Amino acid sequence: MAPHQSLPVSAPTSWRYPADGPSPRALKQRLALADGAAVAVGLLAAFVLQSLVRSEAELGVQRAHLVLAVLSFPVWMVALTANKLYQARSTERRGEELKRLVNAALVSVGAIVGIAFVAQFKVLSRLWVVAVLVLVLTCLVVERAIARRVFTRMRRDGRIGRRIVIVGTDPDAIGLMHATQRRPELGYHAVGFVGPDDLGPRGGCSRLGDLDDVNDVLEATKATGVMISLASVPPEVVNRMTRQLTDAGYHVALSSGLRDIDLVRFRAQDLDGRTLVYVEQTRRDGWRALAKRTFDVTIALIALAISAPISIAAAIAIKLTSPGAIVFAQERVGRDGHTFRVYKFRTMVADAEARKAELEALNEADGPMFKMTKDPRITKVGAILRKLSIDEIPQFVNVLKGEMSVVGPRPALASEVEQWTDDVHDRLRVLPGITGMWQVSGRSNTTFDEYKRLDLFYVDNWSLAHDLRIVLRTFGAVLASRGAR
Repeated sequence: MAPHQSLPVSAPTSWRYPADGPSPRALKQRLALADGAAVAVGLLAAFVLQSLVRSEAELGVQRAHLVLAVLSFPVWMVALTANKLYQARSTERRGEELKRLVNAALVSVGAIVGIAFVAQFKVLSRLWVVAVLVLVLTCLVVERAIARRVFTRMRRDGRIGRRIVIVGTDPDAIGLMHATQRRPELGYHAVGFVGPDDLGPRGGCSRLGDLDDVNDVLEATKATGVMISLASVPPEVVNRMTRQLTDAGYHVALSSGLRDIDLVRFRAQDLDGRTLVYVEQTRRDGWRALAKRTFDVTIALIALAISAPISIAAAIAIKLTSPGAIVFAQERVGRDGHTFRVYKFRTMVADAEARKAELEALNEADGPMFKMTKDPRITKVGAILRKLSIDEIPQFVNVLKGEMSVVGPRPALASEVEQWTDDVHDRLRVLPGITGMWQVSGRSNTTFDEYKRLDLFYVDNWSLAHDLRIVLRTFGAVLASRGAR
């Protein structure tokens, strides 16, 4: 397309969601109703708490508070809207949604105090104000968590979603198409490509036109947005296409081609009209290293104390049901390539390592790892310990010794490390962990490439907040019995 050409763009006629699914407007209305119900429940809970704490003589103050609650109700809804809590792109990340909910709650409670001051209420219970802030915010967080699960299920089932056209025909554009298909819960449905090269059929998608056909393709496919591969489209075309499509009401997303860099590390910068994306460094030293070590030791001590009765029962069961040691120690590769002995409750027969060679042909894992769904070396007690992740409890001793962390990459065998490519060795920059992204994102079901990608993502984007989230998600994985097999 010549540089001086303009893209013929007309506005999308409407939002096109699946015929059997609700429209975006209806979804926003339902979410607003759910938010309103959460606010009402939180306000009611604040009154209940006040009545339980205050004496009967002081309960007359509730009349003034009831007036304030009624007057503040519209403020809560306006604050939620002003914080863009009804825009999917603003609440895609749980942390971002929580921050916006906190901001809305602070604004709304501030409005309550302001209304009380202007109206010259003689008595305003600080207990009630604090209760309103905490309880309404809690109700909103819980309600939004439920709504997130509902929306995720609806997207995965194809009941709601956004039809998009991928602009570009390079490998990054093809990768975008595959990413939308791997993650249907994100709600994107790629209908095809526009670009210079004929790709042929790709995952049910094909090239639908050239770059200057984008408007016709959008109209023909009833799509409401585009994903643009920057590596495939000239900069001047990207600028013009972005401006004209956004002005026409279409959604535009630009793919930089970067992968596995946490969004919180990106900072948009301007350089004489050019958009730069600065990537913040990941710092693991100084106070952060001290905080992680404190976190590890605290979690390890608590876990060992709480699980002591379970550990005793597991030790007795192992000793009574099969010959051999109670605790299995195996050499693994730790940070910077240093080896150490990792501890686990023995879940296999005593000669399991000697019998491994005869089972190599039955290995179900790709890459250098070894996994079998029905490993004949696992004892009956061992199967239970693995299912409940009880076999990993002794590894908290490794954490106290400083050989492992609570969260980190999976500790690898020396035989596995020998088969690694150079990029995989980067995972040795940190301590191996009892749990990690590989565990909460699939655990034993994870392919080697995915396990490698998740471990490297953790290493490259480490933060204490990531560790906390992974620990919390591990509880869910264990309760769901997605333990090692």
